[in-house]
Amino acid sequence: MSDRIFGIFGVLLAIGFALSALSIEESFLSDAVGPKAFPLIIAAVLGLASAAIALKPDADPVWPGLRRLAELAAAAVVLILYATLLPKLGFVIATALASAYLAWRLGSRPVESAIVGIGIALGIYAIFHLALGLSLARGPLGI
Repeated sequence: MSDRIFGIFGVLLAIGFALSALSIEESFLSDAVGPKAFPLIIAAVLGLASAAIALKPDADPVWPGLRRLAELAAAAVVLILYATLLPKLGFVIATALASAYLAWRLGSRPVESAIVGIGIALGIYAIFHLALGLSLARGPLGI
């Protein structure tokens, strides 16, 4: 029964996400695909996967223990903080902090996690801003 509840929740979440995506206003300077395409694709994948879970649930689902659920909740909080702090800290700093935390929770040592976080942030910055010319949130360092 828990799989069905989880699947139905996912379908409802996908519907809400799609409705939010449809309310995005398009600029007259947008490309042929427009800003709605990617969120609608994500909503469709989430909806289809959730419907599959709801329609064909596992006979004996195994849910993670309380400690693992707390780690998942902490990761979700970090991602919410990332989205909240992105405009204030800028892309590089916010991404480095979030990536370092997630790398640490995935098993890296603290120093390795910091190096990985900085590397991921600078790598993505180089690809999206320097190579592709996309605008990213600027922080107090101007990058």
